Amino acid sequence: MTAPHADPKPAFAPLDFAPAAVDVERLADGGMILRSPQKLGACDAKMGDYLVDWAALAPTRVFLAERDGTGGWRELTYAQALDQVERLAQALLDRGFGPGRTLMILSDNGVDNALLQLAAQHIGAPAVPVSPAYSLMSQDHAKLKAIHELVQPSLVYAKNAGPFAAALQAIGAGPDRLVTSVPQPGTVTIDDLLKTAKTDAVDFAFAGVSPDSIAKILFTSGSTGAPKGVINTQRMLVSNQQMIAQLWRFLGEKPPVIVDWLPWNHTFGANHNFNMVLRHGGTLYIDDGKPVPALIDRTVANLREISPTLYFNVPIGFAVLLDHLEADAELRANFFERLDLLFYAGAALPQNLWERLEDLSVAERGVRVPMISAWGSTETAPMVTTVHFPIERAGVIGLPGPGVALKMVPAGSKLEMRVKGPNVTPGYWQRPDLTEAAFDDEGYYKIGDAGRLLDQDDACAGVVFDGRTAEDFKLSTGTWVHVGALRIALIAACAPAVQDIVLVGENGDHAGALIFPNLPGCRALAGLADDAPIEQVLSDQAVRGHVREALLRHNASNPASSTAIARAFLMAEPPSIDANEITDKGYINQRAVRERRADLVDRVMAEAPEGDVIQVA
Repeated sequence: MTAPHADPKPAFAPLDFAPAAVDVERLADGGMILRSPQKLGACDAKMGDYLVDWAALAPTRVFLAERDGTGGWRELTYAQALDQVERLAQALLDRGFGPGRTLMILSDNGVDNALLQLAAQHIGAPAVPVSPAYSLMSQDHAKLKAIHELVQPSLVYAKNAGPFAAALQAIGAGPDRLVTSVPQPGTVTIDDLLKTAKTDAVDFAFAGVSPDSIAKILFTSGSTGAPKGVINTQRMLVSNQQMIAQLWRFLGEKPPVIVDWLPWNHTFGANHNFNMVLRHGGTLYIDDGKPVPALIDRTVANLREISPTLYFNVPIGFAVLLDHLEADAELRANFFERLDLLFYAGAALPQNLWERLEDLSVAERGVRVPMISAWGSTETAPMVTTVHFPIERAGVIGLPGPGVALKMVPAGSKLEMRVKGPNVTPGYWQRPDLTEAAFDDEGYYKIGDAGRLLDQDDACAGVVFDGRTAEDFKLSTGTWVHVGALRIALIAACAPAVQDIVLVGENGDHAGALIFPNLPGCRALAGLADDAPIEQVLSDQAVRGHVREALLRHNASNPASSTAIARAFLMAEPPSIDANEITDKGYINQRAVRERRADLVDRVMAEAPEGDVIQVA
């Protein structure tokens, strides 16, 4: 008798992807090198070429839009954007800017932010967008001061100097070096600079910008110490977009429309998303919301009004947005109306979030909107691999783009991934020591991530992200705890009580979990009001019981010492950006949390743990 089959899943909404293909070179040490059989096509010299082209081809098409403070949108067409970029470029030239002078950006995403960065790049002056958290959330401004000292900016931009007053004082950026959007006595505004008339000097400077010109310096948070300044050349940016265009062929069929909050001081929001819109003549609605309780309503309002064709987010962003999509029929209908693609990156997506997104797309459209991902880093501009074929679950990061060589090197029980290609950085700003350490003797950039083939017999099925090599640790038994996969499984198991998890237990007899709680989810489990204090929430027996029962169920299915969780602790203190525990995209630095909260690790691992430690086994 034949066993009954489950109903087949609905079809994927069709998209014109390049066929999945990869060449595999097996190495003697058990590693391999993966390459796309496609050759990288001809690239423009610089990203500014696309702005010039689209201003001529589609002058009235909206390029950038942001909320104007009255409930409407401030929109800028391609022709308007080019005119204003050239005026600002002239103003920068008049102030001595060129390849040796940097422009530091402190504020969040915005039209003026974009215009200034494009203007600097237009004349070969590096833009330096810095995380606003280093100015607005930091208590000591140590990272901001270190970055300022390293790049020595000639001008600093803050949309409104008021909130940045302490940060500006910390770096000594007085009115003579400050540009704002909101007028303030003694400062120069964007409007002042836009009164400058363009001269032939702008065209001369633009013609001199080459693929080797530095477009921007992006700072990575790192696990310890001061941030590192990653040099991003024009070659890196244009080659990366050419790779994407060859694999995501549908981008050439209609200009993309995106609603995006992802910060431009990060490579995902800037080099991947912003540049993708510019490369294909699309429209970017700048989302003034964020996936946090105080700001998610702004994102919801924007998505209720604007229907994106592509939607990008990090897993924490999807987690926060999903509750609203499931509860709000109007939002859900507008969100999926013309959506071609859902894309996550920045961290692994828990499978429960994947399934909820898939269910919503089927309910709204009758088909599955493809959900895909990519992989890379700030040093690779950012894409190394991307998914360009339907996948059934989270974790697959695709195949290498044209022109990229992905070397997978045995490292313990894993394969460490290393990268070579035109999209890879030449190094770190003013840090030749870090540059030398970042590359192996064959010139491959050592990214620090691990990967494996999804199907050993079919490399075209794609590469699976296998965690950060530096995050994994061994128990006293010598067994490796693979943090990446275990973290994702535990977040899904403990939903909706958990926002993120840090695994502990290095050299111990068992693994434990330090939990950053999802407070709205915990309050709902406990039946508490939205303003219930965190101490009350985390001590509630319904919350603690839910976490314990979820971990027990997980352990029953995953009984090995490297996958079972013996103890857990719900942390009231959120992750600290000053201590490198979190980036402003929400990515948790496992090792930094373990080191800073060593006392909590000791409590979780103690032979006789205290009462506030949840004992699972």
